[in-house]
Amino acid sequence: MTKRNKIIYWIATVWLSLGMVSTGIVQLIRLEEEVANISRLGYPAYMLTLIGIWKILGVITILVPRLPLLKEWAYAGFFFTMTGAIFSHLAAGNGATELFGPALLVVLTVLSWYFRPPSRKISSQM
Repeated sequence: MTKRNKIIYWIATVWLSLGMVSTGIVQLIRLEEEVANISRLGYPAYMLTLIGIWKILGVITILVPRLPLLKEWAYAGFFFTMTGAIFSHLAAGNGATELFGPALLVVLTVLSWYFRPPSRKISSQM
């Protein structure tokens, strides 16, 4: 792995982790704005707890060494959650400002997944 790829991986992963943990905490404490936002999208408030827990567990998974299969699941979960958020905002008729956060997290998810070191990938010799 080149030094450039390692730098890209860690920058994307740190920013992804910060974004997921911060939004996960906001969802877990059920900030009034978050409850209002998810209700406007047509989802029940208890979804905030589920998504918040999944985000925090996903961040732990991608940061700890080993567990390459679980990392794949965490990246997939981040990707599906954030693309789902984008489509939910589009379906609700929300503007571009509501799409920026989830779109940025999708990009960071893809960058972190793509540039991850070989030690964090599933080997083809399983």
